[in-house]
Amino acid sequence: MIAACDIASPSTWHGEAIIADTLRRGPEVSLESSDGRWRFSRWRQFVGSYALPGLPDPLFVVQLAGKANVRTWDRDGWSDDAAYPGAATIVPATMQTRWLVDGELDVITLSIDSDELRSASVLDQFSRMRFAFNDPLGSALSRQILAELYEPESGARDIYVASLIDALKAHMLRGPARTTASDFPVSAFSSYRIHHMMDTIRRHPEAEHSLEKMAADAGITPSHLCRVFRKATNMTPHQFVLKTRLERAQQMLSQSDAPMNVIAELLGFGSQSSFNRAFLKFCGETPSCYRNRRMQG
Repeated sequence: MIAACDIASPSTWHGEAIIADTLRRGPEVSLESSDGRWRFSRWRQFVGSYALPGLPDPLFVVQLAGKANVRTWDRDGWSDDAAYPGAATIVPATMQTRWLVDGELDVITLSIDSDELRSASVLDQFSRMRFAFNDPLGSALSRQILAELYEPESGARDIYVASLIDALKAHMLRGPARTTASDFPVSAFSSYRIHHMMDTIRRHPEAEHSLEKMAADAGITPSHLCRVFRKATNMTPHQFVLKTRLERAQQMLSQSDAPMNVIAELLGFGSQSSFNRAFLKFCGETPSCYRNRRMQG
């Protein structure tokens, strides 16, 4: 059975109600089981920095759309890794988190009652944060659920949605897949491999990331890689590498006092002058002006 989820009711101070209170707005659409053991919600069009208190149940998050620059607080600064459309995150129960949303966002959340996870002997796998892992199946299931929710209500639709929710719950309980792009064959250049390539660049922006090597790793020609990458991201692989390096430079300038030449070298720029030119074009100000402004702020 599926029932509408009343986020605003003070008598249901569950995880989604806490999120709504933090964002100062409720979800666009939401469902919950009749026994309150799971809740599915869609959240859109929020931007800024948020501190989220610990939630009573683990939370499964899938980013559907929005800017590929969502970060979480990691010990003493914003995470190097960033979420992107198609990525999923698991937030453990009771864990306080902080989020930086740099642009409009569209996500779904699925929470499952901790007692149910405990009875299934899978609660331990939700004991730590798993941030921004590639999850094409979770994204596909979430999109299909939402597509059905915007259709006219009917008995057949409710049964189908309940089945999809069960599949998404099972997917969440299974945990992040351990496969990589090379673990199974694909007939076409998939969005999974685009995301895998982007994630590799984000993790190591300082690496060479030559077009020839990326194309060889993907098993396609360099010209084909350029076409599919531009279609998926609206930029070439080289532009994405440069953008990722400069975004990392912004973090290093804000969070450290490392000299400019060291930052340039660590991020794979040939010289400090080339780093300065690229940064000025990207941000509209020099690295030193950017650092001074952020420090003063």
